[in-house]
Amino acid sequence: MSDDGRAHAEQSTTPAPPTRHGRLPRRSPFGFVLRGIAVVAAVAVVGSGSIAAIATWQVLQNAQPSVSLAMPGTTAKKAPALTAQSGEVNMLLVATDTRDGQGAGFDDAANQKASNGVGNNDTNILVHISADHTNMSVISFPRDLVVPIPACTNDEGTVTPASSAAMLNTALSRGGEKHGLACVASTIGKLTGLQIAYAGKITFDGVVRMADAVGGVTVCLATPIKDDDVTPALDLQPGNRELKGAEAAAFLRSRHGVGDASDLGRISNQQTFMSALARQTVSAGTLTNPAKVLRLADTAFKNMVLSDTLNDPATLARLALAVNTVGLSNMVFLQFPVVDDPADPARVLVSEGPAATLTAALQADEPVQLAPDSLGRSAVRDPDAPTAAPSAPASASGTTTPPAAGSPTTAPATPRPSASAAELPDSVSGQTADTVTCAAKSKY
Repeated sequence: MSDDGRAHAEQSTTPAPPTRHGRLPRRSPFGFVLRGIAVVAAVAVVGSGSIAAIATWQVLQNAQPSVSLAMPGTTAKKAPALTAQSGEVNMLLVATDTRDGQGAGFDDAANQKASNGVGNNDTNILVHISADHTNMSVISFPRDLVVPIPACTNDEGTVTPASSAAMLNTALSRGGEKHGLACVASTIGKLTGLQIAYAGKITFDGVVRMADAVGGVTVCLATPIKDDDVTPALDLQPGNRELKGAEAAAFLRSRHGVGDASDLGRISNQQTFMSALARQTVSAGTLTNPAKVLRLADTAFKNMVLSDTLNDPATLARLALAVNTVGLSNMVFLQFPVVDDPADPARVLVSEGPAATLTAALQADEPVQLAPDSLGRSAVRDPDAPTAAPSAPASASGTTTPPAAGSPTTAPATPRPSASAAELPDSVSGQTADTVTCAAKSKY
């Protein structure tokens, strides 16, 4: 997008439906949502059917009605072939900031005025799993990013015309309850050049319930995290802190507690949380524990709106297996490259060069490699993290020799890129799941 993108923000022939922006946007951690989808699939593939199959069916029956990713009058593109061993995956995860039905603390007049109805898509995360299931990129798109948004049909059947430049988090409201997820998927798909075949949406209350179901996540805090603008208010002291339920959700939503009140500092804070969750899930063997699997699956499906491409238990099973084959060092969390909007300090624009490098790699299904010292605004390396073990050599068959028992696996060092990895510019921030980081208050 050129620097004059903001000047074109009003070029849509008909104004989009009014969007209310609140002070308490909702955040949806990648781990909660994707694992929620994956765990129910794990049940489907455990054993030869019987109890596992019945449990899976019951969980699916508790799911909210699904939605199509195709706009009215169009035909959805067929998803790429997916097996347990191969098949590219592009999944969009969206969190809405609506206050409707979110319970105590969000039912007062001020909150309802701030955001109601379908709300705004204030968290937008794209998960790309390579066709050979060896690497995964988890890309966060800032809510204040100004992008082109295609024409979208709302719940009344009215078409909101395309806009050449609009805030990303208005896409959900343009499509409404029925087509909002499709509108966001279309927007992100055009921005990245990827076909998004799978998608899910969650509310604030859903994040709280998932945080409870997962049993808490231990996160390192390098500085005090204090924020009175979230519910509940945060006053966290440095050290390792187990975050659960509403407190975990507030931590993920916090802007004033970790940065300059923008979405950018919060994104890196979420990456610290998500990487800790990924490591915890792997070390605890969550996906091999039937009781945990069923609890997480049931909670996820009760609290999410999924695309109709995720209705099939076999597809869910294949997605779970695809996620499980990606090692922590090959799971990269990153922020989509942006620059400040010179016309509006509250907005950001696409950073054209770095974005082109990233999207070209995704379209070519190549792994991405972050530059050294690429952590985001509100993340620092954990000084107490174990020292990285040397990279294990690849065998003649192409497999990797596992490290010796007791070798550290949570390495703060950035993994060396493979021969085919696309090296991203140092302006692209993020971390791998095996990089142990601490949340920190940014200095501004």
